[in-house]
Amino acid sequence: MSTAHEVMARDTSGHSWSADPYADALRAGRGPLFLRRGDGWLLPLDVERWCARADAVDRQVLDRCEGAVLDVGCGPGRLVVELASLGRPVLGIDVSQAAVVHTARLGGRALRRSVFEPLPGEGRWDTALLLDGNLGIGGDPHALLRRLGELLRPGGLLIAETVPADVDEHVDVRIVGASATGDSADATFPWARLGTPALLRHAHPLGWRTADQWTAGGRSFVALRSRSTSSSAEAPNSRAVISSHRRRKPLADRPVANS
Repeated sequence: MSTAHEVMARDTSGHSWSADPYADALRAGRGPLFLRRGDGWLLPLDVERWCARADAVDRQVLDRCEGAVLDVGCGPGRLVVELASLGRPVLGIDVSQAAVVHTARLGGRALRRSVFEPLPGEGRWDTALLLDGNLGIGGDPHALLRRLGELLRPGGLLIAETVPADVDEHVDVRIVGASATGDSADATFPWARLGTPALLRHAHPLGWRTADQWTAGGRSFVALRSRSTSSSAEAPNSRAVISSHRRRKPLADRPVANS
């Protein structure tokens, strides 16, 4: 099963979490690492695949990307690096410092930022990625999809990976390492797991329309289009939205400039 790189997140209430086992696993390039529910249920995280190069399934997804790409919860950066190697404008965001450092070390550009914080190029991104279970970020698919609609240009493309089953689960979890025992109680954070039917049920009332659905390598994906109209007439500026600066609070309507 897939799950998220952005295992730490800031939700709309402003609450934040920390997950040192995740950072340790990224630095080592391997697990074991799990999401642990309160009843002891464990979801293994595919750290080895995240830390490897983009595979054939990843590349099929990336071939569908349009224009400037925002990778939400980029983790160690395999997708950012692959797109950059093809000369594509791409920026990764992740709340894990270890993930951002790993991405930069491989030559990708990333910001240490939650998707719910101000971001460069708001309303001008052509494509957003929510792969490896990142639909779970914040535990509130409605809020996440609404936020992505703000980040994309009118008619922009969202490519999301879903659970390969009809699942619509919203739980509190914590991230744990080999001992799978978890840390203190305040280390828990809300998470969601969505199959394709559940994603579409959340997305369509917000104005998203289905562009495609497919499976590959045992993984499931959905491509959605955002609303085609917006109050902003500003054209995309794909070259300006890329930066490796990690300023915490840029102006929401101004890209962070390249160094």
